[in-house]
Amino acid sequence: MNDATARAGARTATTEPLISFRKVQKTYDGETLIVRDMDLDIDRGEFLTLLGPSGCGKTTCLMMLAGFETPTAGEIRLSGKVINRVPPHRRNIGMMFQNYALFPHLTVRENLKFPLSVRKMPEAEMDAKVGKALAMVRMESFASRYPQQMSGGQQQRVALARALVFEPQLVLMDEPLGALDKQLREHMQLEIKHIHASLGVTFVFVTHDQSEALTMSDRIAVFDKGVIQQVDTAAKLYEEPANAFVAGFIGESNSLHGVVEQIDGDRCDVRIDGGARLVAQVGDVKSTGPTTLSIRPERVMLDDAQHPCENRLTGKVREFIYLGDHVRVRMDVAGNAGFTAKVAISDLNRSLAVGDDIAFGLRAEHVRAFSPLAVN
Repeated sequence: MNDATARAGARTATTEPLISFRKVQKTYDGETLIVRDMDLDIDRGEFLTLLGPSGCGKTTCLMMLAGFETPTAGEIRLSGKVINRVPPHRRNIGMMFQNYALFPHLTVRENLKFPLSVRKMPEAEMDAKVGKALAMVRMESFASRYPQQMSGGQQQRVALARALVFEPQLVLMDEPLGALDKQLREHMQLEIKHIHASLGVTFVFVTHDQSEALTMSDRIAVFDKGVIQQVDTAAKLYEEPANAFVAGFIGESNSLHGVVEQIDGDRCDVRIDGGARLVAQVGDVKSTGPTTLSIRPERVMLDDAQHPCENRLTGKVREFIYLGDHVRVRMDVAGNAGFTAKVAISDLNRSLAVGDDIAFGLRAEHVRAFSPLAVN
């Protein structure tokens, strides 16, 4: 983990974390590292999401934590004990998969009783825990049904109940909402978040969907190429990304390319392509040289709104995209033909037309200067 990641992920709690990854690596072929020198602490009761594009290593980390994969190097600790070679059934971890993994030949009640019977629990206690778990997800009336007799959303609730029925200290979720339609997925995001809040159990959730991560998480670990780029709250990741990858992956972001000419504390002077000079907030740049500036679309101030801004530029309007309560104005700015401003409908100048030149402003604190992303 780099210095920016360490600072962003710094914990304020004085208690021992429930989970600790220390210098964890994973390779399948002895050459390519899927996970590289991973350091991460997860607090008790936390909802932490592992977020990143496909193939970035997030699911591999979850599988190592679950015990289905073994680290090539490093240690994973659960409640202070190294669990690298502890089998999955001895970790007291609930698991929920995208495909639900319910036994098709067992009823809902029998599916929930299975992890309890493995633990040799008395029948009366099993019945009580199954009833409690089904009530938690409001599926009591489905106890006698088989998986194929239920919708995908109903099966997903049963899978969640099965992950929670034996009261684990930790619940792992691997893209559990990916198979649901948009409306049901958004409903289940809030439902899972509320269940987590009521139980106080630690949840670790894997997704590639940034909106899902932003909605549900206490903290988010953003992965790229097997490395955690930043660990932080949703607000911090959005407002104070550690580098150009995080800025581009979390939410929408405009990019302008240029050269840092001077650094003064947490601000820097940048000459962008085309010659204009801007004042920006220092991101991860440490010296003069090439930079990529990141600006959120809602921070682009058009027309009269630009007056308090230190930076003034001009763009040529290419397109209007109406989205109900706001409109996106796509412009050609300093060689970037996709530069976008997000404007409330009530604030849009109705006389503005495609092909017009438009003045806009950027506050220095809303422009962040990052080291350019490496080209693969």
